[in-house]
Amino acid sequence: MDLKLKDVIELLNVSETTVKRWISDGKIPYYRLNNQYRFSRSEIENWVLSCKQGGDFSPFDEEECSKERLGTQQFGLYRAVHKGGVYRGIKGDTKEEVIRNAMLEIAQDLHLDAEVITELLLDRENLMPTALSNGIGVPHTRDFLLQESFDVIAVVFPEKPIEYGALDGQPVHTLFFLFACDDKRHLHLLAKLAHLSSKPENLDYLKTHPTKMQFLEYVKNWEGSILPKQPHKAESAALVGHH
Repeated sequence: MDLKLKDVIELLNVSETTVKRWISDGKIPYYRLNNQYRFSRSEIENWVLSCKQGGDFSPFDEEECSKERLGTQQFGLYRAVHKGGVYRGIKGDTKEEVIRNAMLEIAQDLHLDAEVITELLLDRENLMPTALSNGIGVPHTRDFLLQESFDVIAVVFPEKPIEYGALDGQPVHTLFFLFACDDKRHLHLLAKLAHLSSKPENLDYLKTHPTKMQFLEYVKNWEGSILPKQPHKAESAALVGHH
């Protein structure tokens, strides 16, 4: 029970009213301690992974989300993919083979030990498949945080869709390997990926297997449109500097 109500509001980018409605409806795992709401970080992560996308759970909803709350998190997915990259045509007939083959490339680019990270990722998959609905997987591990001041997401397009153990039974066509530098940012990015994968137009775009440059442009436009508020000039300048 390491998260308070305000933490869940911030990480999932929804209003207090929305979280309390989820609590009242029994949709979100929570505890009551000394008349205060408490949440388990691991249970919230599993809830994000397992709940129905675009239905019971819709983070970043324009009607619910505070415009001021996003701050520097608004383009967090853009920055993480910029640090990570896009890997297309990764071979493998099984989830394990695709994860191993992808990590051979990703780990080299991030200067990580491919074997160690792969085993941590597969251990996490054995606990619970890290699949969202609609053909999206988010391989990650709770036992590893980047020793950097930034987060990394590596987008992987397998050569062919793979069976992943997803709750909706669909094979996975896109993997987002998530490596965060702290637990809260990890959960925030996971929630944002859940929202991305809940939109049919985003799923259709992912199936085209875009390049890194193409996907970054798409993500920048998508994150900028989550709220009607446009990014500040300084924010826009910072994004231009990444190209």
